[in-house]
Amino acid sequence: MQNSIDSKPLILWLLGDGKPGHENQSLGLADAIARQSHCEVHRISIAGKRGLPARIQAAVQASAGLPRPDLIIAAGHATHPALLWLARKHRAKSIVLMRPSLPMGWFDLCIVPSHDFKNPPRRENVIVTQGALNRVAPPDAGERNGGLILIGGPSRTHGWDGEKLLSALTEITATGTWQLTDSRRTPAGFSDEIRKRLPAVEVFPHQQTPTDWLPAKLAAAESVWVTEDSVSMIYEALSSGAKVGLLSTPRVKNSSRVLLGLERLVTARFLTPYGTWQGARRLSTPPEILREADRCARELISHLGRDSFCLAQGSADQRPG
Repeated sequence: MQNSIDSKPLILWLLGDGKPGHENQSLGLADAIARQSHCEVHRISIAGKRGLPARIQAAVQASAGLPRPDLIIAAGHATHPALLWLARKHRAKSIVLMRPSLPMGWFDLCIVPSHDFKNPPRRENVIVTQGALNRVAPPDAGERNGGLILIGGPSRTHGWDGEKLLSALTEITATGTWQLTDSRRTPAGFSDEIRKRLPAVEVFPHQQTPTDWLPAKLAAAESVWVTEDSVSMIYEALSSGAKVGLLSTPRVKNSSRVLLGLERLVTARFLTPYGTWQGARRLSTPPEILREADRCARELISHLGRDSFCLAQGSADQRPG
């Protein structure tokens, strides 16, 4: 690599598809890299573009005039061809988050949640993580107080039972100070029902919260409850250092790699299910704080220091052009 990480800032391009869940993963890795190394971050968007030619053209146009990248980071299937195109064009390293739709050997590094695999591969260009990366920074040592509730909604793996959820929240919020936010999947009217039946709970609709609201609230909360369907928010909560409770929602599928991952977290006492909490009236302290973005950043910088990403396909010249 021509750019030394000791003398010049790393130039990061973040290629986004406009989906907050994908872009937050890229931003989470970029934030973690910035905590460990001097870098410049530039965002490129192909949001709304359909078809391979349009997406590549949008990426090329959006990146025109930017300093030459050292790393290009992307998440989401729509970004994969443009990521490879830009990486080859600029002789940069391609970093893909989540399991790619294209062969993993085509990318310099794949950072993939374990639940994306039935059996995680042993490849030198793959880092397997517990959950998707996120923007929640390692917590300060300051005092934490209050509680936060994160509500999801129906998904491919879960249904919805608003009345049962309200009953659980009534019990959980009987003491203490609580704030709640919903998500784009939360059924219409549920937050209004919370305001009516649980007036002491302060409600913050997701449409009205800025991007840094949730990381800041997670960093300050002592306890966090998350609905089981919201896997990304569960891992965000576990990255915050809070004690985390799991609110059950009806399962459409009784078994999946995602659910198995959550059950492992419960067994390891990272998560306290609502039924367990009912007996003890307390949340267990997680055995550790998940800092996956920082771990991945350290491994990435270590690779850069050796200038030796090991490609399964051999060299960059063997990548698709």
